[in-house]
Amino acid sequence: MRAMLLERLSRVEADSTPLRLVDMPPPTPGDHEVLIQVSCCGVCHTELDEIEGRTPPDRLPRIPGHQAVGRVVDCGAGAAGLSLDQRVGVGWIASACGHCHFCQRGDENLCPSFRATGRDIDGGYAEYMVVDARFVCPLPPSLTDEQAAPMFCAGAIGHRSLRLSELRNGQALGLTGFGGSAHLVLQLARYRFPDSPVLVFARDEEARELARQLGATWAGDIGEQPPRLLDAIIDTTPVWRPVIEALAVLAPGGRLVINAIGKEEHDLDQWQRLDYPRHLWMEKEIRSVANVTRRDISEFLSLAAAIGIQPTITTYPLEEANRALIELRTHPVTGARVLLNQ
Repeated sequence: MRAMLLERLSRVEADSTPLRLVDMPPPTPGDHEVLIQVSCCGVCHTELDEIEGRTPPDRLPRIPGHQAVGRVVDCGAGAAGLSLDQRVGVGWIASACGHCHFCQRGDENLCPSFRATGRDIDGGYAEYMVVDARFVCPLPPSLTDEQAAPMFCAGAIGHRSLRLSELRNGQALGLTGFGGSAHLVLQLARYRFPDSPVLVFARDEEARELARQLGATWAGDIGEQPPRLLDAIIDTTPVWRPVIEALAVLAPGGRLVINAIGKEEHDLDQWQRLDYPRHLWMEKEIRSVANVTRRDISEFLSLAAAIGIQPTITTYPLEEANRALIELRTHPVTGARVLLNQ
């Protein structure tokens, strides 16, 4: 099979090739595992975090990719609940122990034994992958493979972030950054909270225009003063400046939810701008998001199918994964990026 292999950690630059195209034997499913023939895989900023060492793989070499969609082509012993040729997908959660108090209360995303697809096991930047059948999610018939791929992380983590924001209908929601996750969150928020204005902060005018087309009440640049204070803000950016700017426009008692595994360090000096009365006073709250659960994925897929959420997608052949990652790093992000096995 063809696969894009990460062999060493490095900075993703305009002329870099962090992944190498290789030909290797397809994996064989073990107990409770299935073999998936991957049709497409979403490209996520978390791949940059893995490659650059903010959340490095447990070993190298490793095949990245945690928004993989395809068909079941083989089943190991004990792989119940799935059938051959069934359309399925895999998200960031590859496994959890199922026994700790986090798993028992439904927070398997916080499990100390949490393993991530494409980081702790080989992922979907390949023609085939093996994964625990218990962490595979069937696809609704109405979603195409390409539509579904970014929903397995960008959509599911956005769904979780919106829940953690504790937004109530009629309250104002802000989104800082408008890429793969935020453009799906906006569509979900418009459905779940029809009376809530959604305000978007994005550095690129193309992204702001997409936000307006999808129903944003207002869209402006990072740091631009919005027409009102916001009751909740979801930050999906990889840097610190939007966090500081978001705190400045958060209403008293508001909540900032940071949807990112790690922030890059080149703008850490932004914290020198922190002003207590303007940014942190009045019981403003900062909350992080950690991973996703199987429930997050299945709920979002069902909602997306029911209400017609449509991701904006740019596609690349599998062998152009490096180009996709470089453009994710260097180009304005509008919608989601998806690798195709052709």
